[in-house]
Amino acid sequence: MTNTFEVTDRTQVRRLPARGSYDRPAANAILDEAFVCHIGFVGDDGHPVVIPTNFARDGERLLIHGSPASRMLRTLGDGTPMCVTVTLIDGLVLAKSAFHHSVNYRSVVAFGTATAITDLDDKRRALDIVVEHIVPGRTADARGASDKELRATLVLELPLDEVSVKVRTGGPIDDEEDLALPAWAGVVDVTTSYAAPAEAPDYARNYARPSRTS
Repeated sequence: MTNTFEVTDRTQVRRLPARGSYDRPAANAILDEAFVCHIGFVGDDGHPVVIPTNFARDGERLLIHGSPASRMLRTLGDGTPMCVTVTLIDGLVLAKSAFHHSVNYRSVVAFGTATAITDLDDKRRALDIVVEHIVPGRTADARGASDKELRATLVLELPLDEVSVKVRTGGPIDDEEDLALPAWAGVVDVTTSYAAPAEAPDYARNYARPSRTS
């Protein structure tokens, strides 16, 4: 296992390639910080669909779960190719011209085919990982899934093989002729805060997401 994903026709960053990378630790850090991914696929009716859902990373695989009645999970579990995207917004980039306004972001795009996890022990571990991804420390407090609940849950794993990262950082990039304009230019940083519930355990009162600075 190397620290770099192999570049494929699907993962090669063509638009602003200087912002792209295939760095595995960078991709893992973004996936570990994010809550929600968007899954794109072509449904059995031939139409493209993009569905948001929560997820977790377990080593070199992504885990998604839900009801066996979910059309998305049934379709993906049957071997339909999928594309997963995750995006974190870090800042609003205000330039002197409207044309050059932008957003600072970190994103991951992954392609592949998912398979269903059928072993109950692996499924139980996968669901615990999803819970821990959302709230670290919670599985020690909450009741774990029963065998009946496990059988009523569909869990898919997607190997993290075809992956690319794209990041924008820094301030606005204005045209030379616009630099003397009086309009303010700069970055409005985007941050997320979490309220501390009263009388909650430490993992809830001191809740924080992993980040580039943690």
